[in-house]
Amino acid sequence: MPRGMTLHPRDQPPEFTPWHHRAQPAQGDFPAPGCCHADRLQAPRRLLQDCCSVLDHQTAGGLCGCCWALRPRYKRLVDNIFPEDPEDGLVKANMEKLTFFALSAPEKLDRIAAYLSERLTRELNRHRYGYVCIAMEALEQLLLACHCQSINLLVESFLSTLRLLLEADKPHLHVLATNSFVKFANIEEDTPSYHRSYDFFVSRFSEMCHSEHEDPETQSKIRVSGIRGLQGVVRKTVDDELQVNIWEPRHMEQIVPALLLNLEQHPNSSSWSPAEQTEVCFRELLGRAAYGHINNAVKPVLMHLDSHSLWEGRGFAVRCFQIIMFSIQSQHSHLVVQQLLGHLDANSRSPPWVRAGIVEVLSEVAVIKATGSVGPTVLEVFNTLLRQLRQSVHYQLTGYYDNAGKHKTSASQERTLQDAVIKTIGSFANTLPVYQRSEVMLFIMGKIPVPGIYPALGSPNTGFEGSRMIQVMLLKSLLQVSERYESTNLLTALPSSFLEPLLSFTLMEDPEIRLLVLSILTSLIDRHHNSSRFASASVTVDVSALELKEDTCSKQDNLFMRKHAQRLYRHVYLTCKEETSGQSHYQALFTLLAVLGVELSSEEVLVDLIRLVLALQDLAISNQEYLSVLNRCGVHALCAAALCLLSKLGLPLALQQHVTQVVESRQKRAPHLLPEHALCDKPRLPAGDLKVDEEFLFIQSTIGESLNGSSYGAHCDRLNTPYTPQLSDEDRLSKRKSVGDVASLQLDMDAHSTPHTPQKPQTEQITFEMLKNTIEDRGGVEEEERRKRLQLVEKFQTASFEEIAAHCGSRASLLHSKLEQVFDLIIRPPPSPSGQSPPRSTPLHQMKFPDLCVY
Repeated sequence: MPRGMTLHPRDQPPEFTPWHHRAQPAQGDFPAPGCCHADRLQAPRRLLQDCCSVLDHQTAGGLCGCCWALRPRYKRLVDNIFPEDPEDGLVKANMEKLTFFALSAPEKLDRIAAYLSERLTRELNRHRYGYVCIAMEALEQLLLACHCQSINLLVESFLSTLRLLLEADKPHLHVLATNSFVKFANIEEDTPSYHRSYDFFVSRFSEMCHSEHEDPETQSKIRVSGIRGLQGVVRKTVDDELQVNIWEPRHMEQIVPALLLNLEQHPNSSSWSPAEQTEVCFRELLGRAAYGHINNAVKPVLMHLDSHSLWEGRGFAVRCFQIIMFSIQSQHSHLVVQQLLGHLDANSRSPPWVRAGIVEVLSEVAVIKATGSVGPTVLEVFNTLLRQLRQSVHYQLTGYYDNAGKHKTSASQERTLQDAVIKTIGSFANTLPVYQRSEVMLFIMGKIPVPGIYPALGSPNTGFEGSRMIQVMLLKSLLQVSERYESTNLLTALPSSFLEPLLSFTLMEDPEIRLLVLSILTSLIDRHHNSSRFASASVTVDVSALELKEDTCSKQDNLFMRKHAQRLYRHVYLTCKEETSGQSHYQALFTLLAVLGVELSSEEVLVDLIRLVLALQDLAISNQEYLSVLNRCGVHALCAAALCLLSKLGLPLALQQHVTQVVESRQKRAPHLLPEHALCDKPRLPAGDLKVDEEFLFIQSTIGESLNGSSYGAHCDRLNTPYTPQLSDEDRLSKRKSVGDVASLQLDMDAHSTPHTPQKPQTEQITFEMLKNTIEDRGGVEEEERRKRLQLVEKFQTASFEEIAAHCGSRASLLHSKLEQVFDLIIRPPPSPSGQSPPRSTPLHQMKFPDLCVY
């Protein structure tokens, strides 16, 4: 009979009838005492077969379980791969025979895998780990050798075997199972599998990433194995739509925290450290994320940073999102920004260091993705950041970062947050194209509260100081946007809808606000970045050494200057009239004038600038303006520095000689009129009143004569006309003032001699001497009242609407205090004879005043 063939049961002798073909007695039946003699003869044989089966760990199956030669061939081939000594390793020759048999008869793969799994389970229970490793190696080779069409026959037994190893309590078995799973994950399958599940492996590998083994080296190995296992699960499932959806929140909430826990550790020099492996796995996971999976992958990151308080340090949080932004596809980056903005809103009542950490991450995210990071909701990004600024100002003034008043905050922490928000606004604006930056600047400008024009954004608890702080913060944000704004056309960079409200802030009494406005104007006009070369005002500047970047004045620039030049000059002039202007203001004004002269270097513009400088000089020597000696010296120094620079921008040599002569005279006898002495940290000022001789002044007639005979001679007529601030159309329309405006102006004029704090009215004894002195001084009083009326009329006729509105808004608190005094006196009841004052009929806080009483 040929080898491998077995007789049919009907052709076999009776004594060799297989056990499973015989008639079995029913359950519970026993041989009767009178059974046949043949059955009694078969009993010893059955007992022997059962004993052999037990020794072989098989179910009773007859002679095939007892005689090795009669066992199935695949079992014999599997048994042959195991050596007598497990240290000898897999028998390679027999393994090749098993592989050839599996490829020749692929229908036997499931039986081979099942028997291998059975042998591995047996050896695992006997703690014979050498044979366990041999069995796993055989399964791996079979997996790699089999074709894709038949691999499903092996996978189920293979995965069940891995589960057994991962459930064991031996770390080296965990590592062995992980390595086998990674090899399996790298196999590309063409045949779909609908019933395969990886939930156990996700949970088990995530648990291994949290290993706290007492041996550091073993702990590191287990964690690395867990990370590699998760990486294998991702590779196996992420590209197969028929497999389990690894992007579901229940899976991401296990995978992402396990990876971040190991990412926190400091990476070692070895490339197999948990931190290094985690970063590789995390990048691969995010790189495979589609559009709809970004939110599920980012949300666990935010939750992990919140639960472990990792926003405070800002280093780890920034590193996490740097990995995220560099790993995901660029067109999906705006989803990360939206997630961070939503998380920032959700933490609006969190401690300041948490909000500052989120804002810092937003700033880094904007820097990484230079294009497309903001997405379609551009203004929503800036609206959220501006809202955080407003809330931070409120928290700073109230001292608490919650409405209940339970959690305190400090001004320094809130200022740190505000600086981070302003920096982030600039970072996001730098990623936008030019036209969108213009929209962002207009959007921010519309959010700035202007007294009398725009509604105040400060909360009722913060009052006027809150509005002022919001003005400062929003102007700083606007400065961040404008610093890197590049436009070839000033008409688009400074449209009327943006320029008019911006210039209105130059009339504010707050010096910080005026300084910010001057910086914003300079950054928008300075298209060639020359402002850094004029960082300090000086009369010894060498234009050739500055290497200025000049360009011809275009038609659009000429049109812009014809439309807005007088308004710019007017606000420069009015800024110099402010008593609260300091050295930084004069330095900023010099930079602005220098940038105007360089960027718009036309003959008409240069003559107008010289005319403005001469008007500022007349302002400094005028006795009608209440300027201090420091202000007057600052204006003289500004004029000297501006004329020295303008005279070297192509003007006639005679003008340069006149300017040099005046500067040399000042250096000898009046150094306090030069910027090196007047605009330094410790200015040297003369004692008493400031007296300026004619030799220290720039003469208008001399400058006009020097310009005649040159190309600038056509504009000398403008120079001969003294400069006076011109009224714009809006200023002319604003002449129609109401009674409330006049009252506000009168109050503004009296405010200089009246303290801001309300005082209790005092009663005086009127004597004969007082009446006599009053009658004698009647003429002086009338002269003083006449002077005040003239000043009021002059201010009423020349002041613009923005200036009036700004002054009225700044004096609103004073007006309210005076009204309270007036109404307190009006509704105060007369004293009673008993000496007790009866209660007032209507409380003051319940009275309603008409709107016209405010302005």
